[in-house]
Amino acid sequence: MTPEIRVVFQLAGIGFLVAILHTLLKQSGKEEFAHWTAFLGMVVVFIVVIGYVDHLYREIEQVFLHQ
Repeated sequence: MTPEIRVVFQLAGIGFLVAILHTLLKQSGKEEFAHWTAFLGMVVVFIVVIGYVDHLYREIEQVFLHQ
């Protein structure tokens, strides 16, 4: 599996897990925890994306600055 496909599946898995947790918590009457779960899921996705953007930036920097 290529790294690009792995990233897509990883982010989709996180989103799927957060959606299930959010639904379960909301149906059990714990809406505050459901909202916190969605918020923390977004934070985790942003951290993962920032890591990949940093890696992309370093690769581009290496290609163009270290000829």
